[in-house]
Amino acid sequence: MIFSELFKFGKEVKKRLVINCENLETRVVLLNDGKIEEYQIERKDDENIAGSVYLGKIVNYEQSLQAAFVDIGAEKHAFLHYWDMLPATYENSEKILADRAKEHRKTPKKSRGSADLDGLIKNINSKRKRIEAAQIPKIFPAGSEVIVQVSKGPIGTKGAKVTANVTIPGRYIVLLPFSDDIGISKKIEDRKERERLRSILLDLDFPEGMGCICRTFGEERKSAFFKRDLDMILELWNRGFEENRQIKAPCLIFKEPNLIERTIRDFLTEDIDEIVVDDKEAYGHITEMLEKVVSKVMAKRVRLHSKPKPIFEEYGIEKQLAVIYSRKIQLPGGGSICIDETEALVAIDVNSGTNRGKNQAETIAKTNLEACDEIGRQLRLRNIGGIIVIDFIDMRSHSDRDAVFKKMRAISKSDRARIKLYPISALGLMEMTRQRDNESLRETVLDPCPYCDGRGKLKSAVSMSVEIQRELNRIIRKYRKDKEFAVRVIMHPTVLARMKNSDSEFLSEMEKKYGAQISFRGDTSIHLEEFRLVDPITGAEYSD
Repeated sequence: MIFSELFKFGKEVKKRLVINCENLETRVVLLNDGKIEEYQIERKDDENIAGSVYLGKIVNYEQSLQAAFVDIGAEKHAFLHYWDMLPATYENSEKILADRAKEHRKTPKKSRGSADLDGLIKNINSKRKRIEAAQIPKIFPAGSEVIVQVSKGPIGTKGAKVTANVTIPGRYIVLLPFSDDIGISKKIEDRKERERLRSILLDLDFPEGMGCICRTFGEERKSAFFKRDLDMILELWNRGFEENRQIKAPCLIFKEPNLIERTIRDFLTEDIDEIVVDDKEAYGHITEMLEKVVSKVMAKRVRLHSKPKPIFEEYGIEKQLAVIYSRKIQLPGGGSICIDETEALVAIDVNSGTNRGKNQAETIAKTNLEACDEIGRQLRLRNIGGIIVIDFIDMRSHSDRDAVFKKMRAISKSDRARIKLYPISALGLMEMTRQRDNESLRETVLDPCPYCDGRGKLKSAVSMSVEIQRELNRIIRKYRKDKEFAVRVIMHPTVLARMKNSDSEFLSEMEKKYGAQISFRGDTSIHLEEFRLVDPITGAEYSD
């Protein structure tokens, strides 16, 4: 018995969730056969507002953008596009008409929110029911209050993006707090299963004016799972309302759960063999949540890591994480991919490297297929979003190009983020877009380099020598008079070494030509791309 239990927690464990809780940071990793598949990070000081719901106030409209700017209490006003103010059709779901749902459902509960907020919601929703885009500025003039949800957190210099179509995801259903529609994910294709789920959803006891969409996780689940899930979501939802009885825009109505709760909701599937956490309080919270929402069997898979060795070192995670910030990632066959994040898009280049074979076409196709797996993994790990352009190694065969496209499409389907993918173009490029709710891992963890200012490159010593000589020529001509002129150049020691050795002859010629005394001094505190020209006696800097 003891041996079998040890074996269970050893070699048989294929998928493992590892949770590291620290004072300033919480990290979650999903391991598949010891390899990182997902990586999430949350810092105590960095407030994640994506998914949170606010009572906001429309500040102004920008007709050229077909959008409104909404004050939600953040540093920058949120962006609300007209189409996000129109009632949603809810992507990836087949709707059951609201009137049909009402016929089958039990008598709905009344909303448990405060009277003031309930009245405001009904007023806002009644205005939105049959609204058209052109009517929005008239129906909701500047100063109007609106309830919005953050669909994308602030990234860089841009404020948050919000929508008036609020959805609160649970484990098996997505609650629609302001819509009485009921739907089922299109990813559930079996007709009999859809009918069974439809009956379960219609039988759920929703508060008045609310509905839901069944998530893919809900497939083959019993009705009790959906009831528990609904009760948990409503408990979280109503808690926000109870804390905001006296409301005044802008204010927070519903806060998105923390990383641990989101992990239980989004990552924890039946194929997870083990959950390991290194914090006693988090261990108790996770176990309690699993018993309530999933099952006692799943709750027994949670283990508290109490060994002296740090949890991420114990499972070989730290070494793998070090590669995440690298520009170049090696592929198993000897090839590599290079990832460059820019402001406009993300460029990914696939290289053959040391991958060589007798059949060149087969080798190229194999490298590109290996790259597909790693690209999909890196996009998830780094939380890369926006426009992505992949430069695969050129393939002459149409069947090879088609195989690579199909592989990328299959990988995209397993990604929780929405992805749009296009076939390889005549130039050998694949274009795609990936949804991103927050800043990428690179932006979260790393600060721009104060030396290169994000370029990743610095001017060479030769380039700096050329600039210094050019500036010396200008300054000497400007300040030189009948008497002898002296100037001292202060620069980084790397540049000084270049000037004293390779360029000493040119500087001697300059001294003779202008009759000036030129001296040099190295200073490690000065930037590699900076230099100063000063009077050697007074120390005053020569300038324009």
